[in-house]
Amino acid sequence: MVAPNTLTTAETPPNTVRIFTDGACTNNGQQNPKAGWGAVLLSASGHRLKLADKLQGEPVTNNRAELTAVIEALSALKQSSSVELTTDSKYVMDGATQWIHNWKRKGWKTASKQPVKNADLWQQIDELLAVHSVEFHWVRGHDGHPENELADQLAVAGAEGQTVKEYDNV
Repeated sequence: MVAPNTLTTAETPPNTVRIFTDGACTNNGQQNPKAGWGAVLLSASGHRLKLADKLQGEPVTNNRAELTAVIEALSALKQSSSVELTTDSKYVMDGATQWIHNWKRKGWKTASKQPVKNADLWQQIDELLAVHSVEFHWVRGHDGHPENELADQLAVAGAEGQTVKEYDNV
């Protein structure tokens, strides 16, 4: 799902869904944190889906918001898809491309035999990665990447309590 010309790169296969995710959290690691997640899904036919919501459950952290954005975006796909997922979270990038395989093999324990933080969310991501063919990309946050900036705005809106589910054409 990529818009022709403007959003397609030479490396992007024509029927690939491009997803941009972000999480936001005020008072992260402090009292009364508020977090939200945002995602932008782009189709090859030029359709865009914008999603955002408040982070549910405990604990409320930025990392849980980042992971939830990935889960919600991949869950929004109606069928098994080829996906290019872009995040500004090194935690998501490294977890999904490097750490998750060892965690799973070790029964969701770290190398130091401690329980994996956010294992409940990582396990959901693992299930979704079995359904979709996902290639992860990292970009620096707040560095002028339009879709990443939009995902950030959506995550902030989610942290403020807004729910967004909007379709449009780009």
